[in-house]
Amino acid sequence: MSNAELFAFVRKNPISLGCGALALVLAGAAYFRSDAIPESEAELTRKSAEGERLAANLKNGTQLPEHLDALVAANKIIDSRIVRASQLGKNLQYFYKLEGDTGVKLVTDPRIAPPLAKKDPQAAYVSIPCNLSVQGNLPQLLAFLRGLESGTHFARVQNVALTSSADRNAPLSLSLNLELLGLP
Repeated sequence: MSNAELFAFVRKNPISLGCGALALVLAGAAYFRSDAIPESEAELTRKSAEGERLAANLKNGTQLPEHLDALVAANKIIDSRIVRASQLGKNLQYFYKLEGDTGVKLVTDPRIAPPLAKKDPQAAYVSIPCNLSVQGNLPQLLAFLRGLESGTHFARVQNVALTSSADRNAPLSLSLNLELLGLP
């Protein structure tokens, strides 16, 4: 084919040749850019996750001051109910007040042991073990347990032993092992 015939062919089919050249250029571009597709997909995934996180932060952050105020108020309430291990007299007074309110009789003085070691070093509170024995009739003992359960300090009863004597008119004895939530 000579140059004249080639020019004549190009003049007769300009659209077909233009489309063919454009298809070759697009195929070459797709081939050379195909290695950038995984990187682009990874970047799209990263940016989508960051966008979702920021949208969630905006949505959840609208009531943040109210939540902070509620947490501060709850923390003040908890701090008022916490036992301080160093304040032995105040801690014993709690049990004597419960004794007076419920009508039971403390058989032994409450023995408050040193706080247990923190299991989690980041934990803010420790358990303060306490052993005590009380005597009274069944309604008085139940009132004492209710007083411990809903009292001013957080208490968790570990072991309970209820004993009675052979005489039906004798008072019942209740031995308790409990833990108080406190600070060292």
